[in-house]
Amino acid sequence: MLLITCFSNAQDKKPKVALVLSGGGAKGVAHIPVLQKLDSLGIVPDLVVGTSMGSVIGGLYAAGYSGDEIEALTMKVNWDDVLGGTISLRDVGVEEKSEFNRYLVNLDVIEGKPRVKPALLKDQNLRELLSSLLYPVYDVHDFDKLPIPFRSVTTDLVNGKEVVIKDGSLSLAIRASMSIPSVFEPVPYKGTLLVDGGVLNNFPTDVAKELGADIIIGSDVGGGMQPIDKLNEITTILFQTSMMTSNLKNPENQKRCNILIDHYSNLTYSTQDFVKSPEIYQQGLIASQEKLSDLVALAETLKAFPKKPHELPKIEDAFIFHEIEYRDVSPENMSLLKARMNIKPNTYYTSKELAQSIDRAMGTEIFNQITYGAVVQGDRIKLVLTCFEKAKNQINGALHYDTRQGVGLIANYTGRNILGYSSRLLIGMDIAEQPKFRIEYQQNIGETKKWWWRGQIYGQKSKQSYYVYGNIGEELKSSFLKSNIQFNRDFNPLLQYFGVDINYEHNKTKPKLDPSVNNNIYDLRRYTSDNLEIGVHYAHNGMEKVFFPEKGTRFKGRIARSVIHHINVQYDEAINDNEAGSTNGFTKVSFEFEKRLPFKNMFSFIINAATGLTFIDKELSSKISFVENGKGAQYTLGGNLPVNRRDSYAFSGLGDSELIVTQFIKTHLGLQINAARNIYITPYTSLASVGFDKIDSFFNGMGNTDSKWIDTVDTSFLFSAGSTFSYHSILGPVNFDIAYVNHVSTIPLFFSVGLNLNIPN
Repeated sequence: MLLITCFSNAQDKKPKVALVLSGGGAKGVAHIPVLQKLDSLGIVPDLVVGTSMGSVIGGLYAAGYSGDEIEALTMKVNWDDVLGGTISLRDVGVEEKSEFNRYLVNLDVIEGKPRVKPALLKDQNLRELLSSLLYPVYDVHDFDKLPIPFRSVTTDLVNGKEVVIKDGSLSLAIRASMSIPSVFEPVPYKGTLLVDGGVLNNFPTDVAKELGADIIIGSDVGGGMQPIDKLNEITTILFQTSMMTSNLKNPENQKRCNILIDHYSNLTYSTQDFVKSPEIYQQGLIASQEKLSDLVALAETLKAFPKKPHELPKIEDAFIFHEIEYRDVSPENMSLLKARMNIKPNTYYTSKELAQSIDRAMGTEIFNQITYGAVVQGDRIKLVLTCFEKAKNQINGALHYDTRQGVGLIANYTGRNILGYSSRLLIGMDIAEQPKFRIEYQQNIGETKKWWWRGQIYGQKSKQSYYVYGNIGEELKSSFLKSNIQFNRDFNPLLQYFGVDINYEHNKTKPKLDPSVNNNIYDLRRYTSDNLEIGVHYAHNGMEKVFFPEKGTRFKGRIARSVIHHINVQYDEAINDNEAGSTNGFTKVSFEFEKRLPFKNMFSFIINAATGLTFIDKELSSKISFVENGKGAQYTLGGNLPVNRRDSYAFSGLGDSELIVTQFIKTHLGLQINAARNIYITPYTSLASVGFDKIDSFFNGMGNTDSKWIDTVDTSFLFSAGSTFSYHSILGPVNFDIAYVNHVSTIPLFFSVGLNLNIPN
């Protein structure tokens, strides 16, 4: 009634209507029903002012998206990926996949001192989402020329004052407004740093008033100062403290509204609950409906004036960049950046293709962030890419524990371009009950960077038991050392490569106790194996995530010929069986394939197959039998986690590498169920045919399913079935596994948590 009274007299000038949207994180989804009410009533604001999430919703609305379109966008977005997520594993270069997302702590080393990163979450996906949504207004740099004039409210972190952005990059203005301190990195802007506008002004109706608004429609999800009964947890207390100034002015800002839509009392979810967007949207309908009569009255008043059109500008999603400018890229990284982006001047690209090129550049793992924008210069368009490189020196760390290997602390040093352009040096240690170390160097070479080489040294000490003659023996102390050099050529820099390698492995095993005092089931005093191989390999990795992938294909295969295989085995009692010298030669052929097939929203089928075959040369009297004494170069099966040794394959229900075979074929079928957020249940079954002799004996005996693998040297049938219960925690995957294995009387249990030292094979 107040609105009708104020404007009942005929006016020559249309009143300036402003829409003000508050910040509030996920609660900002409640703003969307307000936009839909305005659309349905034909009310087009003359100004939109937003803070934080209100800036996101308001910026899209000002760009021309309707309320219905914004609702659809909000509901289909994967918020976990957008807010703090990283690029897909599919976009990571093949030479970097083994290190991607493998550490809990990542520190840059600047001038010799580790530096904690300024934010908890990464924002690359958020920036790319905003850029892709706002491409229809890419050439609008004056926000007054948007379909609806717009202002984004931010906070100047350096000078402690409010900054209202009215021009420049719309996506940058929106991103700056929601830079929650310590959660997202501050946004550089005109010589200062901008953070979330909610720090000083979460419901900026005063900004709208200063810009000449006659009528203010305000949608507030913030709620101002929280009462004492709400201040009972750390997040609420920290939030209230950080927004004290803004919350104190909230009552006055609410009073400036002609139509105040206050959602706070209806909202039951927190600022972080983006996965509850559908529920928050429903709660937003309540206050919007309560103010419907006031909005209808305003719509009637505005009918006397011409209606301003509101729609997204229609431009073709195809851009031609006449010039490309790279900013803040060091010379040693420039060639790799250009090769991976593969963006050329005077060529058409869609917004999706441009985003994909940025992801490929991020997949080099040499940048923290890449921002991009178009500069229109007459009839020419220049693409400007601003790159934020990672430090040349980085320190990374992680923790892990499992019931077989105990607890461990992983420390890693990563050096970029230390010994050459487009190169990476790694030095890593697993400080654990069963310690490990590795040194690795790799370098991309050539103009297209599709050629690369890698050299590595890896060593570990472990306590290991094995099945021998039907029984599991005592733990043995084992030392393993691998030295490898490989030369590779990418078929697709993100998915697959082919290469040749030279691989040397040294194994040394001896009992924990002197066998002359207390003999072991193996009657072993000492065993060493030295094997030098030359091989060719092919690898493909199209999984979309490192842990718990839902879709994708992974394959690796290798053919290798042993050039030298020397063993030395000494027994305690059976000294006549002692051997020292070279075994007869052999060639190994192995592959592993895995396919993940998503089914509906929460299910993913897992299909895995692996084979390891050994073609053994004819035995000569001058050579030692590889079948009987070549254990250090044969295949091993067992364990729940990926094994950091070539020719070792996981098999749930068995201990790590417990079963040694010369031949095997195995399949694994599972169903990954995403039961709740970050919670997975994976029932599975694994089948294997295993052999302990030459390949002809293996295939001849495959039809014999009655043989007991646990007490035979014949081709045998191995079976396990069980389920893994997992949680994807901040420390890494947490797994609890229970499995049945045929001919094993116990039901083995396995528990693990954290991130293990990983090496590429």
